[in-house]
Amino acid sequence: MRILLVPVLVSLLGCMTSAPAYRSSGVSAGTGVAGFVQVGTASYYGRAFHGKTTASGETFDMYAMTCAHRTLPLGTLLRVENLDNGRTVTVRVNDRGPYVEGRIVDLSYGAAERLGMLETGTARVRLTSLGSENR
Repeated sequence: MRILLVPVLVSLLGCMTSAPAYRSSGVSAGTGVAGFVQVGTASYYGRAFHGKTTASGETFDMYAMTCAHRTLPLGTLLRVENLDNGRTVTVRVNDRGPYVEGRIVDLSYGAAERLGMLETGTARVRLTSLGSENR
C-alpha cells in the first residue's frame, strides 16, 4: 500500500504552488492601488544586500530608486515624502519587507540619501501610490 501512495504524493506535490514568503494584509497583488496612502516609519537597506536577488527576481542595486513593502504589488510606484524635511522621491516596489515591527517601508540607500535620512537611519514618511509601472 505504501508503494502505491508514494507516486500519488509525488504527483500531488508537483501540482502545488508555493505561497509568498510574506503575509499579505491590506492590498494584495493584482489589486488596484489607486488612492493608497500610508504614514509611518521608513528605514533603508544598502551594502549588505547590494547584488542580491529581490522578491521581484531582479538584482538589488542600492543606488536605484526602489523599496521593499510588505503588501503592495511589485512594480507599484510610490511617492515618498520625508515628513521631517519635506524632501520627496519616487520609488518602485521591487522587494518585500521591512521585517522590523513599526516600519512601513525599507528604502534603497539611494532613495534614503535623496530623502536626507542616512544619518538618522529612519524617518517619518508618507507613501502615496502613483500607480504601477505595468499600466
